[in-house]
This record gives sequence, C-alpha cells and structure tokens, in this order.
Amino acid sequence: MPTYVNIFHLTQKGVENVRKGPERVSAAKRLYQAVGAKIIAFYMVMGQYDAVVISEAPDDETATKAVLALSSLGYVRSESMRAFTEDEYRKLIESLPSSYGTPQER
Repeated sequence: MPTYVNIFHLTQKGVENVRKGPERVSAAKRLYQAVGAKIIAFYMVMGQYDAVVISEAPDDETATKAVLALSSLGYVRSESMRAFTEDEYRKLIESLPSSYGTPQER
C-alpha cells in the first residue's frame, strides 16, 4: 500500500484541549481504519510542526479522505505527502528514459 507522511499543526482548539491528545490519537486510528487507511506511526515533534503521522492507504483518494475527516474535527491543520519506499524509488529511477533527445529538443 502507498505510504503517506502527514504533518500536523495544532489549532487553537487543539491546544485548548491538549490533555485529550492521547484520546484523539486513538480516535484518529479508528477514523483511518473506518475509511480504509491505517496509521503506522505517530510522533509528537518539536519545532515547526506538532505531530507527524506515517500512514498507509490503498490510494490517494482514501488518504485524502482520512486526512480531511480528521482535520474537519477542528483540532489540527495538516499537510500530506506521498512517500516512496526505497524499492519504489529504485523502480521509478530505473523506468526513466535513457535519452531525452538532443539539447535543442529538451
């Protein structure tokens, strides 16, 4: 299944209810499962973001649905990225054309 990196910022509502954070992580795992995705790992982080979630979903639409459902609760704002494993990366590189034409065609 495709892997996604989701980075989260707490909203004002999220900060005001931070003590319920562990419950919200558990609820997020259930929410992801309900839409057909899975949270692989959760990390609270220091710095520019408040949390990072590594997730899997069968496709981009399902991944987007999970993040939108979670964000719609109002505790977090999110950014998501599709992550490619090393094997996927190697296959992508191997599938690149070996020639891009003459310099004038590029």
